[in-house]
Amino acid sequence: MPRMLDVSEDVRAEIGDAEADRLLVGDNAPGSYDCTSCRTPGDSEQERTSTVLFVGDETAVLAFAHATCIPSQVVQVAEDQLQGAVRSITGSEQEAQDGPNPGPEQAVLGITSGLVLIDDELHPALVVEPTGAIARPGTDGSGGDEFLQLLLEQGFHPVQRMDQVPEVLHGWSILLAMGQLHAVLQPGTGGGSPVAWWQAHAPLQVTEGWRTAANKSQTVLVYAAPAGSIGQQPREDLLRDALEKASAGGVLVAAAMPLAGT
Repeated sequence: MPRMLDVSEDVRAEIGDAEADRLLVGDNAPGSYDCTSCRTPGDSEQERTSTVLFVGDETAVLAFAHATCIPSQVVQVAEDQLQGAVRSITGSEQEAQDGPNPGPEQAVLGITSGLVLIDDELHPALVVEPTGAIARPGTDGSGGDEFLQLLLEQGFHPVQRMDQVPEVLHGWSILLAMGQLHAVLQPGTGGGSPVAWWQAHAPLQVTEGWRTAANKSQTVLVYAAPAGSIGQQPREDLLRDALEKASAGGVLVAAAMPLAGT
């Protein structure tokens, strides 16, 4: 039976006309599936379904999502992140966690997920804090920690008060695939496909409450502060206190980002 599949021109260009046509007539396409965005069941025979192609350097993975969640698209991700996603799809979670780490990086960004209460509404949030000072690319680091300045140049805004929702940063998005956090995506150069600004070495688990809030709002609040400003907080109330302190100290920036697909 023909499936109610959407195959974008970008996806068709990657997988070829023959494969795209086979999908559209019902070959090589699932009837039921778990939406790669909201993780709830879908049925391509009963509801419009998007084909989403995750592309790495050497690997490509075709996934499916409710058309109401995200449109059909190609998402560029790092190869090691994509391999982690493949292992999680096949159920080899431990292998994904124990897989080889990528090569040395100039900056290591840590991300913590939590819920932030603003105007009596819980918002899904990610808190980004580097493990050390961040130098501007192409410099020797003698200019000091430029993490906040680099984010301001990208469109983040200083957080004056924690009771206000940050402004949306257009072109950036959060890749939540198979109910797990995979990457923070930024615009590609020259208007190309999104690329990973931060990526999980292995898919990052989020709580059911966080995922529910994200699926409801389709937006995630991303806060960022220099190394040592927030720290590892074991509870969300302590995380909120740390954010309040960073905001009062003028070292907190933020932006709201939609789930991947915008």
